[in-house]
Amino acid sequence: MSELIISVSGLRGIIGETLTPEVALRFAAAFSASMPEGKIIVGRDGRTTGPMLRSAIVAALTASGREVLDADVAATPTIGVLVRDLGAVGAIAISASHNPPEYNGIKLFGSDGRVLDAKSGAKIREAYFAGTNCWSTYDQVASVQRVDDPHEAHLQKVLATVEVDAIRAKQFRVLLDSNHGAGGLLGVRLLESLGCTVEAMGAEPTGKFAHTPEPTAENLQGISADVTGRNCVVGFCQDPDADRLALIDETGRYIGEECTLALCVRQAMETGRTSGPIVINGATSSMSTLVAKQHGVETFRSAVGEANVCDLMIAKEAAYGGEGNGGPIDPKVGYVRDSFVGMAQTLALLARTDQPLSALADELPQLSIHKSKAGVSAEQLPDVFEKLQSQFSDAEAATGDGLRLQWSDRWLLVRGSNTEPIVRLIAEAPTEQEAADLCTQAAKLLPQ
Repeated sequence: MSELIISVSGLRGIIGETLTPEVALRFAAAFSASMPEGKIIVGRDGRTTGPMLRSAIVAALTASGREVLDADVAATPTIGVLVRDLGAVGAIAISASHNPPEYNGIKLFGSDGRVLDAKSGAKIREAYFAGTNCWSTYDQVASVQRVDDPHEAHLQKVLATVEVDAIRAKQFRVLLDSNHGAGGLLGVRLLESLGCTVEAMGAEPTGKFAHTPEPTAENLQGISADVTGRNCVVGFCQDPDADRLALIDETGRYIGEECTLALCVRQAMETGRTSGPIVINGATSSMSTLVAKQHGVETFRSAVGEANVCDLMIAKEAAYGGEGNGGPIDPKVGYVRDSFVGMAQTLALLARTDQPLSALADELPQLSIHKSKAGVSAEQLPDVFEKLQSQFSDAEAATGDGLRLQWSDRWLLVRGSNTEPIVRLIAEAPTEQEAADLCTQAAKLLPQ
């Protein structure tokens, strides 16, 4: 990512190159000028550059006459809860999610505690490029107020979604890998509240990542050995801002992020959360769809992106939702991907079924996802989509977020990147080879 990337919900870049204090200050000033009157929350993940960006952002907000509520280190979903709990008009979360340490970013929230939707985010983006601000005179410069306990409201909301006493009775030994991001502060507290013995790794939010921060199988090989070596029933692995959760079972097997959502959907369906459909995005595994179908619950698919999932969840009055990158979204807690929801509800499922995580994972529909990409410019996509629909005429086609082709037991998504001149090909099928073959067949139709 050689350029500053500005999306509908914020921006991300390399510190000292594309993301500088000036950029952060101008972006925060544009956000402030575009929001209604009221307080704005500022929080950050554990990255070493977070305090520097916080200083620039707080300076812009207070110079704009905004009272700032400083949450210091707090997970992204925690900031969403805080917005509603404290009656703020918005928030700025300083995080680059799973990117390497040289990156950082800014994520924007509205008064509903959600990441900004496309319409609101576009307004901020335009204001940033226009250099919009609303600087105050000396006597109107605002102050900063520290939030004494930014985690308590979120903790209570998550605990309210599970049978706490049933989990406590099991006295689970669990491993939590927060990788020195924001997740350890609330993560340890939540797990101990659920009666767990916690083997905490990287709980201190120093930003000095012990391994590559994206919670993939490759990056978590060492953690898998720790789960078995410490006799834990599950390993919970968060990304730096703790909105994603990967699972490792008691045998040390990487269960992954796609299974996180599917297991949480099962827990929701089997404990009475069937008053509405579920919503996932077009690139999320059908495991969750099939689990919901077993309980007579319909699934809707949104465009890729958390804001799009939440928009559709609200429109459809969904009982549950999320994305396959390990981000369950429980509307009873908030419309933000939430690793803490994932941890509590996975433990609730373990306690209720009295089965090990390995068995629960094996009971999920067995599907494989394959991903690839190719260099294709945006203006070539319409012709590519037309060729794909002609080649795969037996599939049900849906457009709007690229082209999604659905068969009875598999699907293919081809969509242009929002940040690079490439097309992403994602397929899911009963086996890895069948999914890879779908991507290969589609790639043959792309411009060479």
